[in-house]
Amino acid sequence: MRSLKVLLPLLIIMGLFGLSAWRGWLPPAWNPWEPLDVRAEPNLLTRYKLSRLRDNPQLCDQVLSQSGLRVTRQQDSRPDVACPLSNTLRVQGGEVAVSSSFLASCPLAVAFALFERHGLQPAAQAVYGQAVVRVDHLGSFACRNMYGREQGARSQHASANALDIAGFRLADGRSISVLKDWPKQGADARFLRLARDAACDSFNVVLSPDYNAAHRNHFHLDVGPWWICR
Repeated sequence: MRSLKVLLPLLIIMGLFGLSAWRGWLPPAWNPWEPLDVRAEPNLLTRYKLSRLRDNPQLCDQVLSQSGLRVTRQQDSRPDVACPLSNTLRVQGGEVAVSSSFLASCPLAVAFALFERHGLQPAAQAVYGQAVVRVDHLGSFACRNMYGREQGARSQHASANALDIAGFRLADGRSISVLKDWPKQGADARFLRLARDAACDSFNVVLSPDYNAAHRNHFHLDVGPWWICR
């Protein structure tokens, strides 16, 4: 069941505009029936449109075709395995390189593209006047419970819904590390906080070193059912 916070923007738009969407009065970005456009700024409908991609490979491919990401579609796993995956992609990078390819659900892959375009690069330009050219990550898919506990709820990593980002490389070769630079003062710490805050427009859950010690060396980004930005 979709969370209320995902449905609320849709209900607001439908209540305000009613049948106008059928008459073509709404711009695509504000029309809940139109596919998500990664090139458009995120808005109140972005999370709803991301959720539509979860079980719709055809719509997923349509949206990804204008995302700039290089991806390879993965075969669905058997439903009887511990952590089954479906509608999953291997993300190989795009305009920004990644330290290694990673598995992602379709909503996670598209959210990453949104973040790179509308959050990460504007933050880098604001602080450094140059682009990020590589994202360093710690992985995405891991068939485990939250925090690696023997008992408890599955982590969003278990469904390839989460990515852990450890740092960034700039066009001039400088590396920015969550572990080393978050506690400092100055441009690097400012950039990391701008990137963290901007990620909240694309992902449902964003956890940074401000959340707890377990996240001292990375940003946890996921497209699960909850909302938190810290």
